[in-house]
Amino acid sequence: MKLLFCSDPLAPREVDPAYAAEAEAASRAGTPFALVDYEALVDEGDAARAVRKVGKAEGLAIYRGWMLTPERYGDLYDALARRGVRLINAPEAYRHAHYLPESYALIEGATPKSVWLPKEADGTRIMEALRPFGDRPVVLKDYVKSRKHEWAEACFIPSASDRAAVERVVGRFRELQGDSLAEGLVFREFVEFEPIGAHPKSGMPLTREHRAFYLDGRPLVSFAYWADVGQADDGPPPEVFDAVARRIRSRFFTMDVARRKGGEWMIVELGDGQVAGLPDAAQADRLHRALAAAGPEVRG
Repeated sequence: MKLLFCSDPLAPREVDPAYAAEAEAASRAGTPFALVDYEALVDEGDAARAVRKVGKAEGLAIYRGWMLTPERYGDLYDALARRGVRLINAPEAYRHAHYLPESYALIEGATPKSVWLPKEADGTRIMEALRPFGDRPVVLKDYVKSRKHEWAEACFIPSASDRAAVERVVGRFRELQGDSLAEGLVFREFVEFEPIGAHPKSGMPLTREHRAFYLDGRPLVSFAYWADVGQADDGPPPEVFDAVARRIRSRFFTMDVARRKGGEWMIVELGDGQVAGLPDAAQADRLHRALAAAGPEVRG
């Protein structure tokens, strides 16, 4: 197995500084890595150039880099395949875990109720979609990300029936996301998760949340989601979501979970394990030791 990290755009022979800690951790775990030119892939649309530093016929690889649209991920997958390198997740698996609507049917009932619409949907269509929520609060995101650090202005809607509030938050969300708005608008039931404070920079409410990496349906390693601001509690027992995890159509994915008031754990969302960040770079050794320990299983 080989890892693929994004190169530094200012020093192409070096790892992007955002992934330097992971590259060092991979080296300590004995896992080789190569570099992918993210700018060539995304900005120039030249996937062959993006993978020119990856050796040929090297078998299985795991990308650990910046998020990609499913289209660009497909380009990367195909360019690597032409060099004899197979990414752990096929393009359809990447899309399945990366876009919430793609996997929602498999986690429905264990995750907040959600509806989604095209990103250009007008106010009337949005309000019609929100009718099942009544006057309960909802949160807004796109298929991949929210603006949770702009909580009050572009994420949280106190009442789904308040058209003025809905249009204000949707308008600001669209403005902030700009061209990066992924596919469509997703409205989710607001669930009161167990609070642990407020973010020291943005002031957004923090809840007891954990990110678990899964390999072939089994938990690999788990992290406190807000470790960078001091969260250190344990997550749920792995078996809580075993049945759901086995249904996910991806070899390497993440599951973000949070504990609601009263003690029940819920799935917040899934993510492709190759582009899901670590809550704290200091935890890189745990992830890469776990991947290295998986050994032959990862090469399957």
